This record gives sequence, structure tokens and C-alpha cells, in this order.
Amino acid sequence: MSRKQTKIEITSKATPPTEAEPEQWGNGLEFLFSCISLSVGLGNIWRFPYIAFQNGGGTFVIPYLIALLVIGRPVYYLEISLGQFSGRGVMKAFDVAPLMKGVAAGQMVATACSITYYSSIMALTLRFLVASFSFVLPWSYCWPSWGGDCHDGLDVNATGKLSPAQLYFEREILHEVANINEGLGLPNWQLVVCLAVAWLIIGAVLIRGIKSSGKAAYFLGVFPYVVLLILLIRAVTLPGAWDGIVYFFKPQWRELLNPLVWYAAVTQVFFSLAICFGTLITYASYNNFNRNVYNDIVIITTMDSCSSIIAGCITFGILGNLAKQTGITDIGSVVKGGAGLAFISYPEAIAKFEYVPQALAVRWAWVRAFCVSYGISLVHVQDLVGSLPAHWLPWVLL
Repeated sequence: MSRKQTKIEITSKATPPTEAEPEQWGNGLEFLFSCISLSVGLGNIWRFPYIAFQNGGGTFVIPYLIALLVIGRPVYYLEISLGQFSGRGVMKAFDVAPLMKGVAAGQMVATACSITYYSSIMALTLRFLVASFSFVLPWSYCWPSWGGDCHDGLDVNATGKLSPAQLYFEREILHEVANINEGLGLPNWQLVVCLAVAWLIIGAVLIRGIKSSGKAAYFLGVFPYVVLLILLIRAVTLPGAWDGIVYFFKPQWRELLNPLVWYAAVTQVFFSLAICFGTLITYASYNNFNRNVYNDIVIITTMDSCSSIIAGCITFGILGNLAKQTGITDIGSVVKGGAGLAFISYPEAIAKFEYVPQALAVRWAWVRAFCVSYGISLVHVQDLVGSLPAHWLPWVLL
């Protein structure tokens, strides 16, 4: 072996291979808007109204705000600090306390479970998105197959009848049946296709990575508020809307002694802010080590609570209008509560727009669907594959 070859060999052995620089956000605004688009999503627009509806309206707002200040904001700050200090994903961040590694594993399991939940909601929003392109919105009028169960707002006596939006969601989207004596039946092919498309969107966002998602966050953090404000203006101008909004803000003081209301409030804070899922830890790991995130956390948590209040006003304003149309005095019994409440109230408001309601319906369904896909996808990226080596990602997706 020549002296030159020996020198090259020794040099290559002495020089350690250079590691790739850790990936970071393009700037601080990308981190801020990414956290906003993650926290301000279905937990506010879809889940908060029906949880408030189930827990006495205004009664729920008080424990929710208390839980937000006492629990939500401190835990949010803790997760951001842990991620930024360690500069690692959720699994590796807990190397600082190996005894707590089970917490990180539990967070990943919880994230994986929530993915199936979110993807199903996303399939429903995509189904509404397709229906929004109809010449006449299908939930704006009574279908002949619904018989006398429907009222279109023009009936003199609509007591005991249901709105077209509720009947469309229950009978045409979900295909609910009175009982299962004849079995569950075959899956609805339209929802199956929508679910498949939802997972394709999730996979597409997974492939893109953190750089493109940071750029998309500028739009995703702002546009939902535009649609929310349009819906809010329309909702408060409906007849009887203020009765519903008053119901939303008027507390039933006796319910404050109900521990289930406080339990629901704490659960909503965790769900809405997306804390204890590990996503925020990984988000913060892409920050500059010296970044002061306190102001970001105040902005994010404040916008999160404001979004929930706005969504509540929209939903309860529409319920007040439905109560006036049907002659029901108790707003709490206007429609059946639960996860489908937002799929009834928002389409109901959109159908009442006089000019091109299809355009707003498309925006509403698109925003909901894309927010879901974005939130799920980044949870996938940051929690489930964020801790894996980068060259593993294509194999995981395949």
C-alpha cells in the first residue's frame, strides 16, 4: 500500500462522519401558526358546541375557562419547554427521565387511537363536501321520502318535526335505523370511498414533511376564522338566534356542583389544546433553543378559547332559530345532542344564506375536512414516525 493511500485511509478513519443538521421551522411564525392550526380545529368548531350543549350551555363555559387557566396553559407550557430544551421527538425527549418513558409510549398509543376517530369525522366532512356541489343544497328542503317528519320553516305547525339538515344527516349520510333487529347491513359505499380518500390525504401530508406543513400553516391558521366570522354574522341575524346565545352564556348555577361538568371541561381542554398527545413536544423540538415561547403560548391558548366561544355562539344561535321555527321553548331539546350536532347546525345556517349558499357550504366542508387531515397527518408525522430515522419514512408509509 502506498504512503498516499495510507494517509487517506487514516484521515477517513480519524474524521467522524458529519451528522445532518436538525430540521427546524423556517421562522417563528411557522411554529406559531402550526400550533394554532393544530389546537384550533375540530376540538373547537365541532366538539366544544356539543359538549357545552350536553352540559348546560353557559354552565360549561365557567369550568372550561377555569380549567384552561389552571391546567391547560401550564401543561401547554411544560410540553413546549420540554420539546424545545431536548430538541427531540416525544420518545427521545423523555430520556431526561427514563422512568417516565412509559408516558411517551402512552401518548403515542393515544394518538394512534385518535387517528381512527378523526379520520371517520373527516370522511363525513368529505361527504358533505361532495354534496355541497349540488345545484340545490340537499339539506335545504324536505325530501318526499321523509314523509311528515320534516319541516321546511314554512309550516304553521312544526311542533315535533325535524329540520331538513337533521334528517339529511341522520337518514341520508349516516343511514340510521330504529333498531338492529335485522342486522347492521352492508357499509355505505359513499362513506367507504370518503374514508379511503381521507386516508390518502393523510398519506400525502405525511410524505411532505415539516417544511411544507410549516408553509401551509399560514393559510390554515387564518382561513378558518374567515369562515367562522361569516357564519357567526349569519347566525346572529336569524330570528330567535339571541335566545339560543343567551342560553349558551346563561349559567345554571346548580350544575356547577356537578362533578361531571368539571370532568367534561377538563377533558375538553386537553382535547382542544392537543396537550398530552406528544405532538407539541415534537413541534417545539424544531424551535431554536433560545426562543422565548411564552408569548406564543398566551396567543395560542387565547385564540383557542375564543374560537370555542365563537363556535358555541354559532351553534346555539342556530338552535335558537330552530326552536323558534318548531315552537319548542326549551332550546336544550331542539335537536338530539352528541357528536352530530355540528353536522346539523352548521349546514342549517349555510342553507339559510340567500346568495350562493353552495359556495359557503364548500368552504365550510373543505375547511373542516382539511383541518382534520392536517391535524391528523402532523400528529402522525411528529408522534408516530417523527422519532424514526428519516430514511425509514418511505418504508413506513408503504
